[in-house]
Formats: sequence, structure tokens, C-alpha cells
Amino acid sequence: MFQFMKKHHSIFAIEKMCKVFKVSKSGYYHWLKRKPSIRQVDEQQALKLIKEIHQASKSRYGSPKITYELKKKGVCISRQRVARIMRKASIRSIVHKRFRICTTNSKHNYPVAENLLNRNFTPKNIGKVWVSDLTYIRTTQGWLYLTVIVDLADRKVIGWALSQTMKASDTVIPAWKMAITNRPITTDLIFHSDRGVQFACCEFRDVLKVQPLVVQSMSRKANCWDNAVAESFFRTLKAELIHQMEVKSMAMTKIEVFEFIEIWYNRKRIHASLGYMTPDEYGIQLNHHQNAA
Repeated sequence: MFQFMKKHHSIFAIEKMCKVFKVSKSGYYHWLKRKPSIRQVDEQQALKLIKEIHQASKSRYGSPKITYELKKKGVCISRQRVARIMRKASIRSIVHKRFRICTTNSKHNYPVAENLLNRNFTPKNIGKVWVSDLTYIRTTQGWLYLTVIVDLADRKVIGWALSQTMKASDTVIPAWKMAITNRPITTDLIFHSDRGVQFACCEFRDVLKVQPLVVQSMSRKANCWDNAVAESFFRTLKAELIHQMEVKSMAMTKIEVFEFIEIWYNRKRIHASLGYMTPDEYGIQLNHHQNAA
């Protein structure tokens, strides 16, 4: 009531509104001069930080991730309260789940590797299991195809390639070359993918043979869950970036994808599966434990 009177005092006389709401003028002015409570001050400070974190994430974060970011800043607050403050201020995540995509062409005559990963998505060491997949992105000039290679240990995208064709020479091979440059192979490594022709073809298998420590693994037929982590990355990419921007030129789309992977996803985005740490942070922690052992 008093909030309504304060908001509309320039339209309606205070005296008239006091009569309508059956309150005294002195009561209204006493409320107007009253200092905000400690809880109100805390909530205002929390709201300011929530807005900063939400904007820094480009509106991608909801209350769970914002709560963890607040705790990193030393703010002790429950997720429920963060959600309540966000609702009150009409702050919400732009992310909407979920959808299905399919770019796999498994109708080929190339050999299919055994599923060695067997849904073991939590290796303890970096450089033990890499997963890969391919998706498509629409631009004003046609389709771009994005291939990524993710290290399962820290969920970091260590290799990726954007191409205008789905040939192995334009997709998985350049992504592989980036991956082994960023993270040289020093131990036995499982490379897992779906049964797509890009991963099964002779051209790519010959590239893998150069690395004697690498063994190839593929998902079972028509079983997307066998490569769930790679597909999860694409769900995140689509939800947090592609579906939030207008269709752009190939050049602008490449810039957006670069920024998302190299600046946001690997370095700044916290992951629930990593205990709300970024891949960079989690990787440092894993390397420290490995070196200590």
C-alpha cells in the first residue's frame, strides 16, 4: 500500500490517498523516512551482485549457478533465496531445455570400433579419454559444421573445427590436430565417438594409427547415451548461444563460436558435473593431484 502511494504521489495527492487507504498522513511519512531493515539491505546488495553475475554470463545462468558464484564471492545465501530475489526482479536464465539433434551418418561399410568407453564418463586423470562429435549451425550463407573433442576428465574442449563440409579432412582431422597440439598424448588414450562416417573412414583411422597409444572406441548402434558428454556440450552450445542469437554470416558465427568455446565455456562457465568449477579450474586441481601422487 505505502509502496503504491510512494509510486503514485505525483499523480494523486497524498492526503486523498491516505483517506482512500484509511491511513494517517503521519503514518505514511513515518514509513517514508524509515531506514531499510538489515534484511532489506542484504537483499539489495545480493540483488546487485546477482545482476552482475547474470549479465557477465550473458543471461545464461539460473539460480543454481548464480548461488555458487555468490558463495565464491563470500556471500552466504541459499539457492531458494536467490531464486526468490531473481523472480522478484524478473531475472531469469535464457536457457531452455531440451532438444535432439542428429548429424550422424552411420550407413557406411567402414569397420566399427568396439565400445571401450562403456559409459564410464568420469576418468580420474586428464588425457585418458577423449570424446568427439559433430553438429550443424545455420548461417545466412549456408551451414557450418562444428566438430569438437572433449577430455572427459575436466570436460574441456581441447580441439574443435568449423567447416562448410562434413568431410573428415575438414571436420574431425583438424579438430584432432588441435587437440594433440593443446594436449599432447603421453599415456594410453581412448578416443570415443559415434559411428559417423567421419570417425570410421580410412582417412581418419590412418591419422589415429600414427599415435600408438590411442585406441578407438565407438558407441553402440542407435545409442546416443554412449556419447552423452559430447552431445551434452552441443545442447549447451545450442541453448546458451545458437538459439539466443540471430542467424549471422559465417564469419560472425565463427567469431561467436570461438568466444563461446575458448573464452566462456573452457575458462569462465562453471559446470555442475565439475562441482561448480570451470574446466580450467578443475584441470588445475586434477593436475595437482596427479603430480602429488
